[in-house]
Amino acid sequence: MTMTIRENLDTRPMAPYQCMVVALCFLINMMDGFDVLVMAFVAAPVSTEWSLNGAELGYLLSAGLVGMAIGSLFVAPWADVVGRRPLIILSVSIAGTGMICSSFASSPEMLGVLRLFTGVGIGGILASSYVAAGEYSSKRWRGLSISLQSTAYALGATIGGTVAAHIIPDLGWRSVFLYGGIVTLATVPVMVMLFPESIDFLITRRPKNSLQRINRLAKKMGIPVLTKLPGVTQVSKENSLGSIRRLFSPALLRSTLLIWAAFFLVMFGFYFVMSWTPRLLVSAGLTTQQGITGGILLNIGGIFGTALVGLLAARFRLSKVLTAYMIITAVLLAVFIYSTGNVTIALGIVLLIGIFLNGCIAGVYALTPGIYGAAERVTGLGWGIGTGRVGAILSPLVAGVLIDTQWAPADLYQLYGAVFVLAALAIALLHKTHRNAIQPVLAESPAQGA
Repeated sequence: MTMTIRENLDTRPMAPYQCMVVALCFLINMMDGFDVLVMAFVAAPVSTEWSLNGAELGYLLSAGLVGMAIGSLFVAPWADVVGRRPLIILSVSIAGTGMICSSFASSPEMLGVLRLFTGVGIGGILASSYVAAGEYSSKRWRGLSISLQSTAYALGATIGGTVAAHIIPDLGWRSVFLYGGIVTLATVPVMVMLFPESIDFLITRRPKNSLQRINRLAKKMGIPVLTKLPGVTQVSKENSLGSIRRLFSPALLRSTLLIWAAFFLVMFGFYFVMSWTPRLLVSAGLTTQQGITGGILLNIGGIFGTALVGLLAARFRLSKVLTAYMIITAVLLAVFIYSTGNVTIALGIVLLIGIFLNGCIAGVYALTPGIYGAAERVTGLGWGIGTGRVGAILSPLVAGVLIDTQWAPADLYQLYGAVFVLAALAIALLHKTHRNAIQPVLAESPAQGA
């Protein structure tokens, strides 16, 4: 009976209710994009107000990423135990509260702590929302549904940059945090009223009234209802530690390690580009406003690049698409800084970098759920994201230290371009190792995914 519901969701056209769930995930990921990258847009006025050097600013840029790592590693796995819905609602509340409190920070240390707190909420949201979007999608459009969450992330960051550019001159950098926090908390009642629990979770973990809840959802999507649940399995009795242990089973170990390597490398490169590009464009001779414009263009490019990955995944093997994205990103980063003598060309290349860079992130997110079964799916993606956050945390810090030791912008971009070559190698090895399971599909068990 489990397979009947899953097969119906996989093979039937997307019902309006399924599209609504994907749209709700899109909404909260827009808020995440704003909340995560807001620090990059306020970096210049924050640095000026508190007289921060490169390393100190790097710590502030990394603080939210530390929180996201904690949330991805230790909060997100509980979605495989208590459910996607309550975990998402709690995490959105934490993120919004942290943003509002950040607007009242009186020192760099306080802002750093509040950015860490905000990041915990964001880390809890990301894995759960990406997985929920995939679980409510048909097989054909699952890759697009998941990659659209990265599009939302980029769109939210674009809005954040636009808002920052308009209100910082008159209201100061604190107003950007206040605005983001209010908007984020405004989504909580929407999620409480409309966001459903995952059918895959209800079937696998079978909490109280699972059968009735599954059938209500089935009716809304126009698929056959169940007369009874399948027999209880050992998986349904496991806690979050059990889900984590399954990531290291013989069938999944190699794929887990390779996807972790890809997450680490891609996020190491991604957060350097997203965090430091506005500042480094100014260092290369552009104006502050042009630097902010560069940051906005990175995210505008991301809107198109992440959607394009999902569309390509409906026709081509995602691992091959992702490898090509990574190689193109490496080339663009290697040549980018040499174009700053011509503002138009430089900003055009920034847009292209945004397309392919964000596509790399979307592709890794979309690739991961297909490796794992429903019982450890959020845990698998959460730990992948958490491992990536280690790279994200280190990235601004490493760049800050290198800048303080007089590294030129061109050298930095070439270094981080090489990182994407290594990431492409990891994906190529994953393709070879896990050839039959790395499409963006949802396996019903680790055995089927291996």
